[in-house]
Order: sequence, then structure tokens, then C-alpha cells
Amino acid sequence: MLFGAPKNLFDPRIHHNLALIAFFAWVGLGSDGLSSSSYGPEEAFLQLGAHRHLALYLVLATVATVFLISTAYSQVIELFPSGGGGYVVATKLLGPTPGIVAGSALVVDYVLTIAISVASGCDAVFSFLPPEWQVWKLPVGLAAIALLTTLNLRGVKESVAILIPIFLSFMVSHLFLIGYGIFTHGTDLGPLIGTTVRETRTAASELGPLAVVLIFLRAYSLGGGTYTGIEAVSNSTEILREPRVETGKRTMLYMSVSLAFTAGGILLCYLLNDVRHEVGKTLNASLWEQLSRGWNFGGWALGPAVVWFTLLSEGALLFVAAQTGFVAGPRTLASMAVDFWVPKRFAHLSERLVTQNGIITMGVAAAAVLLYTGGAVKILVVMYSMNVFIAFTLTQAGMARHWWTTREAQEHWRRRWIIATVGTLVCGGILIITGIIMFDRGVWVTLAVTGALVVFCFVVRGHYRRVRQLLSSLDEVLTNLPLPEPKTPPELAPDGPTAIVLVESYAGLGIHTLLSIQRLFPRHFRNIVFCSVGLVDSGQFKGVRDVQALEEKVGGDLEKYVQLATRMGYYAEYRVTLGTDLIAELEAMCLDLVKEFRRPVVFAGQLVFQRENLFTRSLHHETSFSIQRRLQFTGIQVIILPIRVWERQRTA
Repeated sequence: MLFGAPKNLFDPRIHHNLALIAFFAWVGLGSDGLSSSSYGPEEAFLQLGAHRHLALYLVLATVATVFLISTAYSQVIELFPSGGGGYVVATKLLGPTPGIVAGSALVVDYVLTIAISVASGCDAVFSFLPPEWQVWKLPVGLAAIALLTTLNLRGVKESVAILIPIFLSFMVSHLFLIGYGIFTHGTDLGPLIGTTVRETRTAASELGPLAVVLIFLRAYSLGGGTYTGIEAVSNSTEILREPRVETGKRTMLYMSVSLAFTAGGILLCYLLNDVRHEVGKTLNASLWEQLSRGWNFGGWALGPAVVWFTLLSEGALLFVAAQTGFVAGPRTLASMAVDFWVPKRFAHLSERLVTQNGIITMGVAAAAVLLYTGGAVKILVVMYSMNVFIAFTLTQAGMARHWWTTREAQEHWRRRWIIATVGTLVCGGILIITGIIMFDRGVWVTLAVTGALVVFCFVVRGHYRRVRQLLSSLDEVLTNLPLPEPKTPPELAPDGPTAIVLVESYAGLGIHTLLSIQRLFPRHFRNIVFCSVGLVDSGQFKGVRDVQALEEKVGGDLEKYVQLATRMGYYAEYRVTLGTDLIAELEAMCLDLVKEFRRPVVFAGQLVFQRENLFTRSLHHETSFSIQRRLQFTGIQVIILPIRVWERQRTA
């Protein structure tokens, strides 16, 4: 009832049905960028202090930056249509170390996306509630995270469909009020330009041009939260409807136009309507109240109802914006898991075909961040912006390097290189200024957490590399055994004992298991059945062709096992299936084979570490032990054949 029914992996239209068209992608991925207009412009405007005349320059800079970053990420989508965003770009174009820094920054960024979206949503909703209700703000935020986690465990498309009415309510209310706020002061725009230029000259003569520039840069940089979320589409192109590049670029266009209008329009409305900070209220709440003051319809005061509806839609959209963290965050983790930077379980799909482990991790981490900061948006927005612009800067630097190194083979390379280079300078500048100014107000925390994640990733990858070296030595020894072909192919022995051997790819681990059976039970088993599951994870679940290729690969590996067992004198055959739950699929195959073959025994190989701990258990499947636990009460014997992994000998 909570998570929905399992999805059919073999439905030929499953990818088409789950993929998002541009509009749905705009709702699911663009809501993060759009919702940032609820706190980014406010933070930038407040940083101007008494120099409010600089807000007009801020409007122009904000709109230009939105289009600059969105154009740059449209190029990322074009160059990397399979997704992965900043992590893949930095890895491919700059190297694995910048790649894992970008990936770790993005993971922390998406955790903060959830936390700041929920915290800002609570601020917006509680802006018009009685002050004594403020104590409920944090519990409501935690409940919202739990609800969003549950929605995303059902599936991406299902969660997006539920949130569409909220998204549309935000768009309609904000487009109307921003348009009204600008239109009613249309005659003030001309004089405003002259006043801005005059006051800027006065400030420059009193404080000096450099001081005015620094004031502007401070406000512009600390309002960097406005641009967060723009990169989300490039991270998640695999969930977009084909053709993915066109759908992604169209989604980016929707996102950039809507964000430029709302963020720039809100800043302009602050200036035109002379909005001032009020304790307990956001600037947006004060703006909407001021714009709708005196509205009446049939003797009814319409203004308060408009404010309530607008703030509720704003708060609700901020909750919706957390959706981006639940969509793009787990996919970034999955890309890192495929490259062995984080435990491989983060690439696994649930029966609802979502990266369940990543979604749960993002939800738990976001709740922890919300508790740590007490839901304080001012702290969260600084932490959030810092990680966003680490990823932005590395991504754009990688793209600039790519266009420069391939300039002789690329058309229009100069324009693309200029966009990427300017994007690098702008994002790097915001990153440096924010880091210096706000280091002791949240920046050091997010840098420490991101750094710790980077270290953890290197430890994980180092462990996987050592294990792969061990298995590769097994492969070299065992995959080319000099066994003769049998003179006559062995025949099935219906009443003879049967060994059901659980294997993965054709490699040393599976061959070692087969040889161990022969060594421990010489001439006992007459039949051998090899079983394997093509585990469909986020690396394969990108289209029908990828799933078919996986099935062909697994079948080909099992054919090699059958040929090897035949040369050893056994009658052999194999069974294969595809699925997202390895244990459940193997259990079902074993139960079916017990009905087909008499006197069966299940065998499975298992890596056994000399010093096993929580770390090694979290990085490796304990498939053999799980199968043994499941089958032992059905009367099926399961024998686990270990492959020992010794600790490295330390030299003095």
C-alpha cells in the first residue's frame, strides 16, 4: 500500500513508461532551481544593506548567470547523454581525483538540497502562522522528509505526478504577482535606472569604486543559492524520454526561463516596492502582502487569501524541490558505485526500479542535517551553495579543457569554449568569495563532510582494488585450464546426485567453486546445473538494449561453465534469469530445480576475509549466507565453499 506493486522488468515498454517527458522532468528536476527563488534573491538583497541601488545590477547579473550556467549544462547533456553530470564530466575530462571530489560534493549537495528545501518550505508556511506554533517547525520538516522518502521509494514518475498540482500552483501565483508587481510600477522603471546610476556614482565617490564592487560581489556570491539545482537534469538524463538529449535541452530551457523570470522578477519587485525585512517573515511574504493590500472582491478582503495561497504554494514547492535530491542524489551515488567508489549496493534497483539504498541514505542524511542546523536556512544556504559551486567549477573547467583540446575537430568550438571558460570563472569566483566570507558560518562544516566522504571513497575503492587483484590472479590461473574434450558427451543421470552451483560471471571464483566440489566429492555428483542472475542495476537499466545485452552476456558466461564441466566429465546445463533482487531470484531458481532434479545440493562460493568486520560486510554481497538461511528450512542443503582473503603482511 505504501510502496506500490513491483514493476515488470521484462515489459518491453517499461523504459518508455517510466521515462519523463520534458514537462515532468521540469517538475521533478526543475523544481529545485525554481524554488531557490524563494531564498536566493532574498539572501542577495539583504546583503546589499543600505546600498539597495545595486539591486538593479543584481537583477541583470542574476538573469545572465542563470542563462550562462543553463547553457553550459546543456552542452554537458549533449556531450554526456547517458547522465552522471558533474561527476562523469570531471572524471572523464579532468581525471578520477577531480571526479570523485565533484561526485562527493554533489552527493552532499543533494542531501543539503533536501534539507534546505524542507527548511525553507517550513519557513514559508510558518510565516503566516501564530508565533507560538514555531516550535512545530522542525518536527514538520522531519515528517516531510519521511513522506518524500516514501513517495520516492514508489518510483520517480509516481512521485512527480503527485507533485504536479503544487508546481502549477506556484507557477500561476508567482507569475501573476511578479507581473503585477512590475506592471504597477512600470512608470518607475525609467527613473529607477537614472537613480541607480546616480546613487552608484555617489557611493563610488564616497567609498571608492573598489568598495562598491566588493559590496556587489558579496551580495551576488552569497545569493549563489539562486543558481542551485540547474545541474540536476544533466545528472539524471537516463530517466528522460527519448531522444534524451533533446528532452534534456528542452527541460533546461524551461528551467532557465522560469528561474530567470522568478528570481530576477522578485529582486526587481523588492526594489520597486521598497520591501523591508520584518522579523518572523520572509521578504517574499512581506512582498506578497504589500502587493495584495487592499484587494477586495464583493466586499471580501481578497488580499490575505492571495497571500495565504501564494505562501502555501511556495512552501509546498520547496518541499517538492527536495524531490531533486531524491532523484539526482541516488543516481550520482549509483554512478560512483559502478566505478567502485562507494559500496556496490548503491547501484542496485528495488522491485519498483528505483535505487532504494540511495533514496533511504539521502533521506536519513537530510534529516540529520536538519537536526544539526535546527532548520536554519541562513546556515543551510551557505553550506548548500558551497558544494554546488565546487561541482559547478570542476564541471565547467572540464568542459573548457575538452573544447580547447578538441578544437581542431569541433565546429563552433570557440563559442562553446568561451561559455565554459566564463562559467568556470564565474562559478569559481562565487566559490572563493563565499568560502572566505562565510568560512566560520557553515562553510567549514560542509568542507569537512565533503572531505570525509572523499577519503571514504578512496578507502572503498582501495579495498575493491585489492580484492580485484586477488580475483584476477585466480582468473589467470583457472580460466584457461588445459582439459581435454570428452570422447562422448556425458548424459543426464536422472537418479544421480546433482550439484546446483551458484555463479556470477565466468571467472576464477566460480571455477574455484567447481574445482572444490570435484576435490571434496570426487566422482559423487553426476549432474551439475549452473545458476546465475543477471542483476539489473542502474548501470544496465537504461534501455531495452542494455537489458538484452546483459542477458546475452550472462548466458554466454554460463555456456563456458557448461563446457568446462563437460570436459571434466559431468553432465551440465544452466539456468539464467534477470532481476533486481539477487537473493530472491536465486532462491526461486533453487526451489524450481529441487522439483526437477533428485538428491540436489546447492553450492556457492564466498569470499572470506581474515579480519571480517562491518566494513567488509557492507562492501560485499553475502549472497551465499543469505541463500543458506533462506533454504535451510525447506530441507535443501547449501554448502558454502570459501575463498580466503588474507590480510596484507606489513613490513617493518
